[in-house]
Amino acid sequence: MDYLKGKGAQINVPNKYSALSLSTDSLDGLDEELMLEKPRTEIFHETPKKIISTNSSPDIGPSASINPYQGCEHGCVYCYARNSHEYWGFSAGLDFETKIIVKPEAPQLLEREFLRPSWKPRTIMLSGNTDCYQPLEKKFGITRQLLQVFNKYQNPVGIITKNALVTRDLDILKELAKSSLVHVIFSITSLDEKLRQKLEPRTASAVKKLKAMEALAENGIPVGVMNAPIIPGLNHYETPEILRLSADAGARFASYTVVRLNGQIGKIFKDWLTKSYPDRADKVWNQIQELHGGNVSDSEFGRRIKGEGNIAEIIRKLFEVSKRKYFKNREMPPLETSHFRSGGSYSLF
Repeated sequence: MDYLKGKGAQINVPNKYSALSLSTDSLDGLDEELMLEKPRTEIFHETPKKIISTNSSPDIGPSASINPYQGCEHGCVYCYARNSHEYWGFSAGLDFETKIIVKPEAPQLLEREFLRPSWKPRTIMLSGNTDCYQPLEKKFGITRQLLQVFNKYQNPVGIITKNALVTRDLDILKELAKSSLVHVIFSITSLDEKLRQKLEPRTASAVKKLKAMEALAENGIPVGVMNAPIIPGLNHYETPEILRLSADAGARFASYTVVRLNGQIGKIFKDWLTKSYPDRADKVWNQIQELHGGNVSDSEFGRRIKGEGNIAEIIRKLFEVSKRKYFKNREMPPLETSHFRSGGSYSLF
C-alpha cells in the first residue's frame, strides 16, 4: 500500500472488542495486491444522556472534561485517545481519524448540568480526549455553543488544542477572561513542518498556533504551551526553541509529556515510523522503550507521562533549563468559581 498523505495512521488494526474485524496491518498471505483508496471522513451522531466525564488519574488529578467529538481528523499518529474508538466498534487506526462521532446536543446537556441544584462550579476541560477545535468544528460549531453556555453561567473552562480555529471564538473567550474563567493551552509538538505533516497531518502548523497564541494573549486571555509528546530521535531537541517562541507569543505556562504508545497505538506508531523514517526507525523505537522500562505501552503512573532513565533525564533537564530561561516569574492566574450564576442570571445578593 502506498503512503497515505494527509493521514497519520497508515493502517487499521483489529478491534480487541470485536470477534471479527477488517484489518490492514498485515498483507501476508494475499495472492494479489490489496487495493485501498484513501478513506473519506464519515460522520456519526451520538445522543448521550450526560456530557461531562470525570477522571481521577494520579497523573493529572481529579478533573472533569467534555468531548464534543469522538475520533479526530487531526490524525496525530501517537494520540492516546485512539484506543477509545474501539468502544464504538471502530479501529484505533485509520477509523479514528475518518469515522468521527459528533455530539450536537452537548451544549443543551451542559446547561442541564448547570441547572441542577446539586451542581458545584468547577473547572471543566475542553477536551480531555479529542480536540474540540478539530476541522469539523468549523462546520458544527459545538465548541462555540459550549463556550456560550460556560459564559452564560460563568463556570470556568480550560481548553487544550492543536488548531488555530480557537481564534474564531475570541469574542466569547474575552468575556470569559474578564472574570478569570478561561485558560487556553496550545499543544506544540514540532516546529519542523515536514515532521508535523507526517506526525499530525491535519493540525495547524506551529507558526499558525503561535500566531493564535499571540492573538489571544493580546486580548487578555491566559495562554500556555504543552510541548507534547516529546519523541526521542524525532523532536526531543526542539524544546528550547518551542518554549522561547511560545514565551515571545505571550504564553504564561509551559509543560511537557513524553510519548507513550498504549494499547493498539504501539502497532500503529511502529508501522508509521517504519514507513516514514526507515533510516532511524529502530533507534527511535528502542529509545521510546527505554523511556518506559522496556514497554512502550506504559501503565505506571508518573513514568508513563515523563519517562525514566537517562533519556528521560536529558529531556527533563532540557525542559527545566528552557523553562527557567523563558518563563521566569510567569504563571497562569487561578480560575475563578465564585462567579457562577445559578439559573444563568445575575444574583442580587
